[in-house]
Amino acid sequence: MNIADHAITAPESPALMADGGTLSFGELHARSQRVAAVLHGAGLRRGDGVALVLPNRPEFFEITWGCQLSGLYYTAVNTHFTPDEIAYVIDDSDAKAVFVDASEPFGGDLAAHLREVNGRVDVHIAVGGHLPGWRSYDDAVAAAGDAPPASDGSEMLYSSGTTGRPKAVRRPLPTDGNGSWAQSVLEMALIHKYGMDQSSVYLSPAPLYHAAGVNYTMAVHRVGAAAILMGKFDAEAVLRLIEAHRVTHAQFVPTMFVRMLKLPDAVRRKYDVSSLECVIHAAAPCPVDVKHRMMEWVGPIIHEYYGGTEGFAGTTIGPQEWLAHPGSVGKPFSPVHVVGEDGQELPLGESGELYFEGGPDFEYFKDPAKTASVYNDRGWRSLGDMGYVDEEGYLYLTDRSTFMIVSGGVNIYPQEAENVLVMHPKLVDAAVFGVPNDEFGEEVKAVVQPVDGVAPGPALEAELIEYCRTHLAGYKCPRTIEFDAELPRDPNGKLYKRRIRERYWQGRVSRIV
Repeated sequence: MNIADHAITAPESPALMADGGTLSFGELHARSQRVAAVLHGAGLRRGDGVALVLPNRPEFFEITWGCQLSGLYYTAVNTHFTPDEIAYVIDDSDAKAVFVDASEPFGGDLAAHLREVNGRVDVHIAVGGHLPGWRSYDDAVAAAGDAPPASDGSEMLYSSGTTGRPKAVRRPLPTDGNGSWAQSVLEMALIHKYGMDQSSVYLSPAPLYHAAGVNYTMAVHRVGAAAILMGKFDAEAVLRLIEAHRVTHAQFVPTMFVRMLKLPDAVRRKYDVSSLECVIHAAAPCPVDVKHRMMEWVGPIIHEYYGGTEGFAGTTIGPQEWLAHPGSVGKPFSPVHVVGEDGQELPLGESGELYFEGGPDFEYFKDPAKTASVYNDRGWRSLGDMGYVDEEGYLYLTDRSTFMIVSGGVNIYPQEAENVLVMHPKLVDAAVFGVPNDEFGEEVKAVVQPVDGVAPGPALEAELIEYCRTHLAGYKCPRTIEFDAELPRDPNGKLYKRRIRERYWQGRVSRIV
């Protein structure tokens, strides 16, 4: 089902709850239809793209549902990107319409920059206020005409690649009337695995530019349940909302678990969280001790899933299964093969690169080489993760062959920072990777090789970190930098990054925290 169905059967039921009030299914559908009319009136047609540079606010879902119901691709852009990174995503996605937040730090200079560099964009709309050269969202919606004929759209979200620039995961637009493939699958999971129905209340503090943030919330709408929208995560505010709204379902990342567990006991005891029926987590592996402590607090109601935006790899594990197999991410949905460096399958219990059979069709938009790179010669596909399968078929993750860093549930690809650092005039070489962090799982670390005659030390470290932050979003940059006289490379120039990284992971069985 979608919001059009619930707008007919339960128009007064709450769809979204946020600081600004409640939006019913009837209101959400009506405003989404107006957004669809605005975009159609501006010349957008089935298959065209729309970009959203918005924080967590209700208008986000008016826009995504407007696209979903009128055959458009929508791309949520990370609001922590630099203006140049945002401009790149908008340009690469071929977006013909862009929505930005009018408030700082999203508006102002960013809006002017996007008008200057994204010449192919036809529609510029500012949400939550007015910006020079941009149409007001409220004015546009109020003046909208009739909605276009119904046509299924889909998300097109960006999944960063190891070569530096993020790439969009794109699937063919649906034609069966079921809407987004990802949201259709999640709708079934919410109903049949997690016990959600139209009386449920869902809370997720995740940023809406994350796949889980947008897709799960829209799947909740498909179920007909209410979703609570938080502007940003705050540990005590989460508990307050659970008690106030009798939240039944919630989704977090392990970093959020850690922060909630670090609240004083008196604060945690102050709030009634007994309404929780199901807690879901993903985005990063959860330390076993943290998950045990969360279950001691809220009960054995925590479910975990593993997968990627690409959609061809996936597992789930329920609380009782996990207690019997601590550390596992569950049994794969489709056949999984653990493959060694020689391309041959490994026996049970041995760690190798994970390849999956089956799954939906997708492409990395405008990058056929990257699309082809996920396949091996048998047609299996890999996300680049390493792991092993036990005798009962449970999957355990152990490493990432691509050295992707997961910090606080956010995927960070070190090649971007390496590409920036090696351009600094005082450096010859750079290696960026993740090191253990008790709160975030991993943090970004760099080991660099200075130019001959340049003295390493705290002053150069601070200079390099600041240099990186002027080119990339801060979370992608090293928090600390160390110096080596020479980084290990083979005669062909391949960096032996694993040798450097290993210094910081000694004594750990898993390389995923």
